[in-house]
Amino acid sequence: MRIIITGLVGQYPFGGVIWDYLQYLLGFRSLGHEVLYLEDSGAWPYDPVAGTITADCSFALQSLQKIFTDFDLANSWVYRNGADGKFYGAGEKVAREWLRHGDLLVNVSSAGWLRDYDLRVGHKMFIDGDPMFCQIGLLDGSNPQYAGRLRDHHSHFTFGLSVGQPDCPVPLDGITWRPTVQPIALDHWPVTPPPAQGPWTTVMNWSSYPPKTWEGCPYGQKDIEFKKFYDLPNKSPARFQLAMGLGVDAQRPADHLRQIGWNLVEPQEVVPDHLTYRKFLQNSVAEWSVAKHGYVQGKTGWFSCRSACYLALGRPVVVQETGWTKHLPSGHGALSFTDLDEAAEAIARVTKDYSHHAQAARQLAEEHFEAKRVCQHLLLAI
Repeated sequence: MRIIITGLVGQYPFGGVIWDYLQYLLGFRSLGHEVLYLEDSGAWPYDPVAGTITADCSFALQSLQKIFTDFDLANSWVYRNGADGKFYGAGEKVAREWLRHGDLLVNVSSAGWLRDYDLRVGHKMFIDGDPMFCQIGLLDGSNPQYAGRLRDHHSHFTFGLSVGQPDCPVPLDGITWRPTVQPIALDHWPVTPPPAQGPWTTVMNWSSYPPKTWEGCPYGQKDIEFKKFYDLPNKSPARFQLAMGLGVDAQRPADHLRQIGWNLVEPQEVVPDHLTYRKFLQNSVAEWSVAKHGYVQGKTGWFSCRSACYLALGRPVVVQETGWTKHLPSGHGALSFTDLDEAAEAIARVTKDYSHHAQAARQLAEEHFEAKRVCQHLLLAI
């Protein structure tokens, strides 16, 4: 098969974003399929050096060339500049030919809307990485074009493992959402010994965008949930290091967080690309993290792509309950919590029997997130 995967690697060539899209290409390639990465979101490029939107896509192109060369995919990407419509990488002819005659288009996290192509690809698949927020955006009338494009797919998958179940309030409106998880290319995530006295870490944004409201209920971001656990450094002897983005309008309360025991580092400094991102996770003893308020309130069953990468490295994760424990093994390698006491207790359990939880973490990744397995499941479901 010829499979096209859309993404935002050029727009956001940073840390985990790169892995979020690349591992789909690696997974489908490992199954023997031809793959092409296509970035045509309509967005103007972002220049992180200048800190502004620009018509110049030089930074995006440099990043894409390096990243895809690292994965032996140097000739398998196309980038279209939203500012002027020009194509780069493998070029316009390749992009249009694949979209006309290819077998499968995988639209990951609304990354590609492909407005002016002769789109005759055999099957169009949509993968939702932001459950509850994606579905609200589909139905709240805020962006009719988005709603129409989302519906214009043959199949719909979501990281919300509980979406469609009776106790999950995520609105469906006639769409059949099928559960899936992030594929992890395990060869790129080798188990290494944890650092002695290493920190518990995570990579997160204080808030990614303003809250959304559905049927009178607000669904917010990680800042809402994180505040419930402000006192965790005083409840646990673990050392915490968070690569935390500033959030909407730079609202992250950095001074206060540091005063109450949280060690904050800047994501753009410690995880600027895919290699430093992996190194940051490797230099951790384990992960502790909250989820977006919308994932928790919506009982979505969401499980983090980032946490799956920790698991692959043999790093246990203690992560907030969203309903994911109904679908994935919990208690060994991956532990859930709903409140401050449960979070501290789970950390203590991991610390007490670390080798067991580290081994269980890798096993969980192999059984549930291995890229070939996840991508094969997607193909079998269409």
